[in-house]
Amino acid sequence: MIESVLTQKGFALKHKIAIKSVISFGIVTLAVLLPQFVHLIAGAQGGVTWLPMYLPVLIGGCILGWKWGLAIGVLSPLASFLVTLAAGNPMPAAARLPFMMVELAVFAAVSGIFSKKIVENGWMAFPAVILAAVCGRATFIALVAIFQSATPFSVALIWGQIQTGFIGLIAQCVLVPFIVMALRALIIKDNKESAEEKQ
Repeated sequence: MIESVLTQKGFALKHKIAIKSVISFGIVTLAVLLPQFVHLIAGAQGGVTWLPMYLPVLIGGCILGWKWGLAIGVLSPLASFLVTLAAGNPMPAAARLPFMMVELAVFAAVSGIFSKKIVENGWMAFPAVILAAVCGRATFIALVAIFQSATPFSVALIWGQIQTGFIGLIAQCVLVPFIVMALRALIIKDNKESAEEKQ
């Protein structure tokens, strides 16, 4: 979505990269701060229930596309881990970190595949987010099934956590598309105003 806007406005490649980097940094920062806020309000269980890191990652995929989304998905839990490790309470925990990095990369990459379609039709954000959620959670549980002998997790444990987080995921499958559509509407409005000024 952002790529389409930057192309229409005639930005050079280096400027596109700079703008996308700033947006990505903002999204990763939000993905670090939002879980802290939710944990402050709802405790540790709030993170498992509402999955706050997933929301900005899904938005990032939808607006930036799968390549940048993939990077956001990998960097968000890693940045959160490093920042919170310095405070003495790493989130996510070290054992969960690699699983979340892969899972969130899948979330953002899958939603990012729909980015160009969302430019054409904002309602495509709904299948983008729903498919991303299904693929991401399935990836997490599949990885645990493969590596459970080397991790403290079991398929039953992760499946229980997925069920706990189902309400948060449903909420995001509704909320994120509307946020993305609102951003799309703002972009379309800005493009129209820019075109009118040039005339």
